[in-house]
Amino acid sequence: MYPELKLFIDGTWRKTDRDIPVINPATEEELGRLPCASVKDLDDALEAAVKGFRVWSRTSPRERADTILRAAALMRDRIDTIAHSMTLEHGKPLKQARLEVIRGAEFFEWDAGEAMRTYGRIIPAAPGHKFAVHHLPIGVIAAFSPWNFPMSQPARKIAGALASGCSVILKAAEETPAGALHIAKAFEDAGLPPGVLNLVFGEPAEVSGYLIPQDPVRLVAFTGSTGVGRHLTTLAAQHDTRVLMELGGHAPVIVCEDTHVQAAATSGAVRKMRNAGQVCTSPTRFFVHQSIFDLYANDFVKRAAATVVGNGLESGVEMGPLANERRVPALTELVEDARAKGATVATGGAQIGNQGYFFQPTVLLNVPDTARIMQEEPFGPVAVINPVASLDEAIDQANSVPFGLAGYAFTNRADYIDRLIDEVEVGNLSINTLEASMPETPFGGVKSSGSGREGGTEGLENYMTVKHVWHSAGIV
Repeated sequence: MYPELKLFIDGTWRKTDRDIPVINPATEEELGRLPCASVKDLDDALEAAVKGFRVWSRTSPRERADTILRAAALMRDRIDTIAHSMTLEHGKPLKQARLEVIRGAEFFEWDAGEAMRTYGRIIPAAPGHKFAVHHLPIGVIAAFSPWNFPMSQPARKIAGALASGCSVILKAAEETPAGALHIAKAFEDAGLPPGVLNLVFGEPAEVSGYLIPQDPVRLVAFTGSTGVGRHLTTLAAQHDTRVLMELGGHAPVIVCEDTHVQAAATSGAVRKMRNAGQVCTSPTRFFVHQSIFDLYANDFVKRAAATVVGNGLESGVEMGPLANERRVPALTELVEDARAKGATVATGGAQIGNQGYFFQPTVLLNVPDTARIMQEEPFGPVAVINPVASLDEAIDQANSVPFGLAGYAFTNRADYIDRLIDEVEVGNLSINTLEASMPETPFGGVKSSGSGREGGTEGLENYMTVKHVWHSAGIV
């Protein structure tokens, strides 16, 4: 059920002379060969996107919305096929893959509605004069999506761009290409004009280094690490190209003394292990009031250790393997560094078996500030739980990293909630829940976690430019 991988350029599918393997992280077997775009392929994609923009930007918002909704309906109809492909290439449990397909479809459905609500405004003027503000699609988008969510991450960018009237060249992750491939197939079948959506694969630096400096590209939309995001932002700035950056996180969780301890601990352990912790908004640094620390830590460790790990295609599995082999040594080094500096490894901390990239659900207690994991996002199933003496200390610890994507808190005290809203430095704060975003809400970070927003009414603003029109009734 794994699809044949091809590029999608100007409404046609094509192979290339160079390809690389796509590996099943649960079995380490080859799933297929991923075609790598040549310079000629990228030039063709640019030419197609320019042509597609001329057509799509002049298509009425209603027609754009109808096409997007048809594609979203096809994705829902094909949920089993898409989810199976993602589990094979990423490793996530099939149930989570199915939920990701639904989430991806929801992004398209929300932005389709927003396509018809990109309102301008009339500004009062003197008699004989009219001031009008128009919101217009910015142009060709160069979009880059990561490997951790093969369907929903490409969907966020494609949905916002197409709803705004832009054309897209999407470079999807080489480790997990099937989600984007299925999106392109759905839009092809939904009747999207050729050139409006183009899909390429290849070595990331080669593709970004070639596409971003090109004159037709008006916006770079990227989700990934802070280091790469800074590099792409610098490259774009050299050509005065706008950027939309959703970068790394290291989400804090503040657990106050008045919360329901067992419920908060259980939900924290379950959410931490979702997608094997490979989520930019994954709760990672838990700061728990010292009066409930032991009880919270015990309940958390117990639930984390009970996580069912295995092949995502097997029934009952809660956590699959890490998505690629690079993550295993990266997590091992972070855990060993924390252990060497005095942290307690309460559960886990090592690779599972010798086939597949499986890693134990891991909980570290009493981790000193000098440990690397206190500043570096683990991007895996590793949680840090530390005691704090007060809300002041918890907020200070939460804000002590350069990242500010998502943050969480558990409390029912109104005075605590008021302070958390005002003082925790994140773009997305959730209280008494570990959900970070919905299609109808804006999503993005502060500090080193990026700029711009995806989702909600704010999401389409990145893909549009503002034009002021001054119309005089006569020559002045």
